[in-house]
Amino acid sequence: MDERYCLEKMKRVWSYENRFRKWLLIELAVCRVRHKRGEIPDDAMSDIEQKADFDIDRINEIEAETKHEPIAFLTSVNEFVGPAGRFIHVGMTSSDIMDTGLSLQIMDACHIIEDDLKQIYKALVQLALRYKDQIQMGRSHGVHAEPVTFGLKMLLFAEEFKRNMQRFDDAIKMIAVGKISGAVGTFAFLDPELEEEALAEIGLKAATVSNQIVQRDRHAQMISTLAIIAGSLDKLAVELRHLQWTEVGEAAEGFTKGQKGSSAMPHKKNPVSLENISGLARVIRANAQAAYENQTLWAERDISHSSVERVIFPDSFLLMNYLLNRMNTVLENLVVNGDRMLENMKHSYGAFFSQRLMLEIIAKGKSREETYPIVQKLAHEAVEEKGSFEKVVRESKELKKLFTDEELDAIFDYGYFTRHVNAIFRRAGLNVDNG
Repeated sequence: MDERYCLEKMKRVWSYENRFRKWLLIELAVCRVRHKRGEIPDDAMSDIEQKADFDIDRINEIEAETKHEPIAFLTSVNEFVGPAGRFIHVGMTSSDIMDTGLSLQIMDACHIIEDDLKQIYKALVQLALRYKDQIQMGRSHGVHAEPVTFGLKMLLFAEEFKRNMQRFDDAIKMIAVGKISGAVGTFAFLDPELEEEALAEIGLKAATVSNQIVQRDRHAQMISTLAIIAGSLDKLAVELRHLQWTEVGEAAEGFTKGQKGSSAMPHKKNPVSLENISGLARVIRANAQAAYENQTLWAERDISHSSVERVIFPDSFLLMNYLLNRMNTVLENLVVNGDRMLENMKHSYGAFFSQRLMLEIIAKGKSREETYPIVQKLAHEAVEEKGSFEKVVRESKELKKLFTDEELDAIFDYGYFTRHVNAIFRRAGLNVDNG
């Protein structure tokens, strides 16, 4: 992964140091259970506890010859431990430490992402509350539809990220398992109770049934969940990028002192962070496809998944950590132009009151079929002549017969569109009644 997309805390999670440290943690947990059972003498266990360590350069040196990373790791550990090393890895297979270790690394990474998601949700809620009553044009097909509020728009995204936190929690529960069941998962030289006790010591549950590996539907769910979150980030980025268009100008990324927008055009302020987020979200979504492919392995296992996971797990988590932090910075420094939102509404010449008018005419006894073309004609006339829909309606002889001036005043009241905003916020669990 390009270093510019790597935040230090997440980078440490996916380091070789942490990978091998997890493997050693697993081996020690198994040894402690076996020691309690009387299978490892006290003096040997003391040596294991005090001396067990590894040297990454030595592991690489051994692996260059053996072409087998776990054997290289165990050889390095045994060089530190000495004769007591014969009690390490008894009855176990490589995947016992590789798959269980991967789960532990994923759990470390998930704790970071959980905090990042909470920050995004908090930032969106703050924007939603701050701009709860800031009216702006709602758009459908990119065309003016009816008014919304910017706060309601942000609340929509806040709720999506609340769902992301829920589905992420589900994925964590699914991946928080390990296996110490030996070759092909039969416990031929181990037993299920040892597995459960050792895994409990390191914070994992035992997979109910495993073969030589933890089944990859669990991993596919995790990467898929990251892909969905990436999709949410992309969706939010696209919305904010559109609002930064010169012709729209309703919101924009903050522009820091000394920042440049273009090498050729000094006037430019570009949504570079948001475009970066949209671009890198594609990588995470693409990684989900690779995770799906990893589900299908031969018989009790092959290792076609292993090389793929060395790429997609570090890269997906590193990118997710980076994207969530970058989006959080955008949200905390977002420039919102309420005056421009109101100005842009004028481009519809009030035609967005068309549904309100149509429903009021229907309430007077006319059918939808005869009402729709009447209102449509008046709305199109107002837009084409760049006039006022309200003025055209008030001058319509046909509608003068149906409505009083007071009734028309009520029809063309902006508050009609936002009258339930508080109720929506309350339904989302936000208290808007006490400020």
